[in-house]
Amino acid sequence: MRILILGHGKTGKLVADVAHERGHGVHVLDAKENRDAAALTAPFVAGFDVVIDFTTPDAVIQNMRACLATGAKMVIGTTGWYDKLSDMRGLAERKGAGLMYGTNYSIGVQVMLELAEKMGAALKGAEYNYTISETHHAGKLDAPSGTAITLGEIVEEASDIEEIRIESKREGDVMGVHVLEARSGSDRLVLTHESFSRRGFAEGAVRAAEWLSTRSGCFDFHEVYTQF
Repeated sequence: MRILILGHGKTGKLVADVAHERGHGVHVLDAKENRDAAALTAPFVAGFDVVIDFTTPDAVIQNMRACLATGAKMVIGTTGWYDKLSDMRGLAERKGAGLMYGTNYSIGVQVMLELAEKMGAALKGAEYNYTISETHHAGKLDAPSGTAITLGEIVEEASDIEEIRIESKREGDVMGVHVLEARSGSDRLVLTHESFSRRGFAEGAVRAAEWLSTRSGCFDFHEVYTQF
């Protein structure tokens, strides 16, 4: 395939490397080359099978509007924009485009989310209090992380409890640590996921692009990752 990668940060660069390793042609646009999505003209976007976005919460909305309007396939690795998800889904459906979104493209995180759902359901009504903590590198713009928000929503629904408190830390070059704790007066249950590198995110995003390349519609990575 021909893959267009938006964003030339650490994760974007690794996505490009993984895509090359898997035999795909890659073109990368950094922020200076694509200010206000100006580079994403219809003829330019048409030259690619899939667009992968790892930019910023502000830039990603403009990028999606430009690409989805052409009917393009997009995998969005950027978080912090989900207040616009309904609008972007509607645009993708109207234009026959493909949109894949997800708060985390790590397969390990997806398994953690499934375990968290089972944990919440199993402890429902058992008088456990939940907390979530997440730690990321100092350059991460959104807090709490999209993964932590998703984790909280899943447990809240499964356990039928009110909003779970999330503690966020930004320090150094931490790839990502998410901890879910359930505590009662008798014991404590802890579920933890720690990323050692960005490669897990990159591999998941490229595999998502391969899957999306032959499909149209709007997909949540968590709902389809087992099909890859």
